[in-house]
Amino acid sequence: MNTFALDHPGIERARRSPALLLGMICAAQFMVILDVAVVNVALPSIRQSLGFSTVGLQWVVNAYTLTFAGFLMLGGRAADLLGRRRVLLLGIALFTVSSLACALSTTQGTLIGARAIQGIGGAIIAPASLSILTTSFPEGRERNRALGIWAATGGIGAASGALVGGLLTQGLGWQWVFLVNVPVGLLVLAIAPRIVPEGRAELGHRHFDLAGALLVTGGFVALVFGIVRADTLGWAAAGVLGPVLVGVLLLAAFVVVEGRIAKAPLVPLWIFALRRVRAANAVVLALYAGVFVMWFFVSLYLQGVLGYDAIQTGLAFLPMTLGVAIASARAPRIVAKVGTRWTITAGMLTAALGLALLSNIHPGASFASVLPGGTLAAFGLGLALVPSTIVAVQGVPSAAAGAASGLLNTSRLLGGAVGLAVLTTIADTRTHAALMHGARPLQALTDGYGRALLVAAVIVAFGAIAAVVSLREKASAQQPAEAVSW
Repeated sequence: MNTFALDHPGIERARRSPALLLGMICAAQFMVILDVAVVNVALPSIRQSLGFSTVGLQWVVNAYTLTFAGFLMLGGRAADLLGRRRVLLLGIALFTVSSLACALSTTQGTLIGARAIQGIGGAIIAPASLSILTTSFPEGRERNRALGIWAATGGIGAASGALVGGLLTQGLGWQWVFLVNVPVGLLVLAIAPRIVPEGRAELGHRHFDLAGALLVTGGFVALVFGIVRADTLGWAAAGVLGPVLVGVLLLAAFVVVEGRIAKAPLVPLWIFALRRVRAANAVVLALYAGVFVMWFFVSLYLQGVLGYDAIQTGLAFLPMTLGVAIASARAPRIVAKVGTRWTITAGMLTAALGLALLSNIHPGASFASVLPGGTLAAFGLGLALVPSTIVAVQGVPSAAAGAASGLLNTSRLLGGAVGLAVLTTIADTRTHAALMHGARPLQALTDGYGRALLVAAVIVAFGAIAAVVSLREKASAQQPAEAVSW
């Protein structure tokens, strides 16, 4: 039978300093999520400094995204087996050192390689931090509050990427986009050993399921690799279809290994039998597929159409960042009153409405045309993300907390990657069609953005329907019987 081992002094320290523990974990999460978006505004400066081509420049972003997505499940399982504090410290150390390497890079290859290592560090930190919160706070109001703050931190990190990136790039230089992580990482490394309990699953073995780790990591890397290339090569290109097919085959083989071969599965398949956990991940996938790309298109619109500079663009996102923060702060109270199902549904519908309003942008408009829709979409993101996070780890035993955490973070990242690839392709297709029909370049460009944002609204609206249908409060959140022997 599974048990869960914790060092008792560590637990006592965590109980005496719950606010410090939560703050430290959220600082690590903010740092990791911020780096998904913060680089976008710095890309023009990086291209000028290191001589990147337009095609090569995408790998400054994709190197991080690929390794982040590919190693998430492995990071979650490592936290369960090797100890959550130990794995968290390893991830933070790796992330901090690679951030410094990014800032000191003088060649394209060095920067891309350091970004890839940074992604591995992020893939270790994200599931370890969530599983630490899940196992350090008792289920109920206290855990919901902690998870709400953790989820809000991630949402604010994603939303504030443009603002932070603009201020740092224009004020201090692109290197500071990476250097800012170093003092945060060092501070967390200094504090964590004293307040984070060392927890791990006591399974009576130390089988790491190497085959499963290689298959799931290789599958996600291949899948995301193909997806992120669709924007430049097109969906029908061999360079896209080949990696996607390889990724699908590797993930199918992973399911077979986990279900039939592995003595100690990397991801216990019974997790997918938890209907609410499964539904929460589907909702998060749809949420990030729609709302995450909003920052991308609105950033392009503000800079490429309205002529904003980096700092102006960052400041323009401030109301949206506040929207995420306010909604995330209110979400736990709303959950207590109406439940997770209706809170998630309300958040998804609000986000869908905001995206639909944004689809009306055009060259002659101003920031006033962006503000209502952007703020609503951001508010909906914060409102839906917090209860989705609560549901995604609800009913999961402590021994599988890392796996559940890795699954949720994978859904977030894959949702953003898939959404970005699909919606940028839709935008490009619409823009080319408008140009063929004689539209002016800026009008054609905004037509493409508008079409993509409208499709994003539809995706998020389907997520709202999934929440209503699948997240009924009466649904059992208990683990299946198979979990007992895992």
